[in-house]
Amino acid sequence: ESLTEALPGDNVGFNIKNVAVKEIKRGFVASDSKNDPAKEAVDFEAQVIIMNHPGNISAGYTPVLDCHTSHIACKFTEIKVKMDKRSGKTIEENPKSIKTGDASMCVLKPTKPMVVETFKEYAPLGRFAVRDMKQTVAVGVVKSVRKGESTGKTTKSAVKAGKK
Repeated sequence: ESLTEALPGDNVGFNIKNVAVKEIKRGFVASDSKNDPAKEAVDFEAQVIIMNHPGNISAGYTPVLDCHTSHIACKFTEIKVKMDKRSGKTIEENPKSIKTGDASMCVLKPTKPMVVETFKEYAPLGRFAVRDMKQTVAVGVVKSVRKGESTGKTTKSAVKAGKK
């Protein structure tokens, strides 16, 4: 069926002028190139809830994050705060490690270019699952993103539109 507009979270198929289907890979994100272009995340802060991990998670842990359609390893560079799951109150500042059942604010750094957005702005790009040992060990939502320069491909038609 043909639609006039798609909202965040909708799964749609579309063609782009001057871009071959073979050039598009898993994890690519289409965005508004003028108002809010998608940029790769240098690192991001997220609220992470550990659901099922046999050991402790500490800074340096590098599991695979499943966020929208991308599966990219991300490193826990810093665990800022351990907090109460229900109230959001701080239990411990800068904990050494977190374990199953804990909620925390962490800083994560993708090992490859990856686009994430805050959950508040773009919910589908702001939630993720942390996978390790063939199972989901944690889930999280992105609270803030430090973006790098956009290295994405701008189509010729987007360049023309930008000149107008």
